[in-house]
Amino acid sequence: MRGCAWLVVLFGLLFSASSMAQNTLQDIAYTPLPGGKVQVTLKFAAPVVEPRIFATENPPRIAIDIADTRNAVTQRRVEINNGATSGVSAVEAAGRTRVVVDLTRPSSYETRAQGNDLIVTINNGAGSGSATTTAVATTDQTKTVFGQGPEISNIDFRRGKNGEGRIIVSFTGEGVGADLQRSGDRLSLDFYNVKLPVQLAQHLDVLDFATPVQSVETRTKGSGAHMDIVATAPFEQLAYQSGNQYVVEVSAKAKEVKRDPNAPPEYKGNRVTFNFQDIPARSVLQLIADMSDLNIVVADSVQGSVTLRLINVPWDQALDIVLQAKGLDKRQNGNVIWVAPQKEISDREQALADARRKLQTLVETVTEYIPINYGKAKDFAALINLKNNQGGGGQTGGTQPGSGFLSERGRVTFDDRTNTLLVHDTPDRVKMIRDLVAKLDRPVQQVLIESRVVVATDNFARDIGAKFGISGGYQVNNTVVSTAGTLAGADTMANAALNNRFSGSGSGLPNTAPGGTGGGILVPSLANRLNVSLPASKPTAGSFGLTVLGADYLLDLELSAGETESKSELISNPRVITANQQEADIKQGQEIGYVTFNGAAGLAAATVQFKEAVLELKVTPTITADGRVFMTLDVKKDAINSLVPNPGGGFVPQLDKREITTAVLVDNGQTVVLGGVYEFDKSTTLTKVPFLGDLPGIGALFRDSQKSNSKAELLIFVTPRILDEKLK
Repeated sequence: MRGCAWLVVLFGLLFSASSMAQNTLQDIAYTPLPGGKVQVTLKFAAPVVEPRIFATENPPRIAIDIADTRNAVTQRRVEINNGATSGVSAVEAAGRTRVVVDLTRPSSYETRAQGNDLIVTINNGAGSGSATTTAVATTDQTKTVFGQGPEISNIDFRRGKNGEGRIIVSFTGEGVGADLQRSGDRLSLDFYNVKLPVQLAQHLDVLDFATPVQSVETRTKGSGAHMDIVATAPFEQLAYQSGNQYVVEVSAKAKEVKRDPNAPPEYKGNRVTFNFQDIPARSVLQLIADMSDLNIVVADSVQGSVTLRLINVPWDQALDIVLQAKGLDKRQNGNVIWVAPQKEISDREQALADARRKLQTLVETVTEYIPINYGKAKDFAALINLKNNQGGGGQTGGTQPGSGFLSERGRVTFDDRTNTLLVHDTPDRVKMIRDLVAKLDRPVQQVLIESRVVVATDNFARDIGAKFGISGGYQVNNTVVSTAGTLAGADTMANAALNNRFSGSGSGLPNTAPGGTGGGILVPSLANRLNVSLPASKPTAGSFGLTVLGADYLLDLELSAGETESKSELISNPRVITANQQEADIKQGQEIGYVTFNGAAGLAAATVQFKEAVLELKVTPTITADGRVFMTLDVKKDAINSLVPNPGGGFVPQLDKREITTAVLVDNGQTVVLGGVYEFDKSTTLTKVPFLGDLPGIGALFRDSQKSNSKAELLIFVTPRILDEKLK
């Protein structure tokens, strides 16, 4: 007897030790709390012993390692998307379970043990990154350790039994800091403060393994190592650390098969053969229960007989045939099937629905105060009420019975001053409204829109001209012949010749002896001496003049030329930040005032009006689901060209207008040319004396040549950038 007692005690100790050595994570649940907090509850089969908890800031995560624990949670990831919490995932490896809480931004957290549950409360990201724990030991592994770190001893790739690819990185020590980021079809993995041997810095082509992973490339980066993993999308990744190994698992994303509700049912039961003549329906149901290993409960009202001849038919199809033949229906709960006439089942379900509605009128109502962080409480109240958008600060908006998210006894009010919803309803309806607010009350994304308006001009002009004239006289006997550039000039010389004759100077030529100092010789003016006057039009042009005075003639020559070249570039860069689907308008410039007169002369009334000459950017962005930006744009760049005289007095401004109105879809951060205008004006003007201007060489004295080239270009660019809410 004493030996048996010792055996019993020994088996009890072994059983107790085994139960302590192996715990089980059974479920993961969460509850949204006020202020954007989230309470995550990890339910275990036994109390949790000394979990290791640490947090990282890039990427923001909270990791919980529980030793000697199996993972029995069937759902791989629990989506939360509330406050700073994105989701929770759990994975089992090497006899322990790691729970990873993914965050949208670094956030503080609190942990506490309650029976078999481990409760983690995550704040909304406003607090510090430190964590406070209650009754749970924590270890901070996010601090950088300086000095000689561990070394990567091996990089291995394996194919899992379900076709997933596993990259296994082994180290010479534990506690290596790692950061895994995903960008499109590429995973970037950084290891901090580790040494990478030269022989492991290589490119691995793993395409032949028939996994989503195509290649793995490892190289040294600073004081650590960097790994690039290229995979075929769509895929899911999971990373965990076990001892001195870091494992990245990449698996193909399962395709969701949506079954057509109108499609015929699919029968998968074991095939049976029935051949009965006038057999009671209850007996057939008993046979089907024996074949399906299910529990079938038949109502007392099921009577009658049925004749069957079914060969090699799935048992679930045979069951449906019998039910249809006898006007019966079924309801399944677990492995128990209840069979009854259709009307009986319908009456029962209607009675249950009526009872639930009556129970709603008896359930005690509660009042909850839900603060709204990013939206307006008034808008949330209107959404919840649906058919009644009335209300105000402290005012109650009525509701239709059972309409919207409220029960017949529910009501919603709001307070503008504190931006808070006041919900009075049954607990389940209040929870549903709180979940709705948690999903919708999110910060609106913002977009930085930057535009560039480029105006470039290039002008070139060249002008070559000449002035040329011959004036003089010639006397044959008593006949004097004089010439000049104009008839007035010739007349001046003829008068000079007559004066010479009448004065008895003895010469009839059209010139006289010089007078006193400064008196000069009497000749026609310069304007009257020129036969050709085609100078360069630019007053600042260069010129060369030549005069030859002979015994009875005067030669005048002037060559002029000018060239102008100008280049200008005007870049305007308006930029503005606005919320998603909100119009933004920014402008800079001046208003130009001018006076107009209305009415009859003498009674005209003066009116001052204004014209805008501004640089303006008006835009309404819409962020699409795939991260691109659709924009409705109006970009304007006006400038003063000149002032036009007003017949009634004053001046009216004339503007150069440059404007574009369009709608465009652009990738985030991409620069796109919205449009442009290119103008090219080339002109050649030639003014000449007929025939003489066409003579080679000397013809340049009888013509004026003007050439001009003018180029103007307008380009308008826009670049949208979605501001990351994680940046502060």
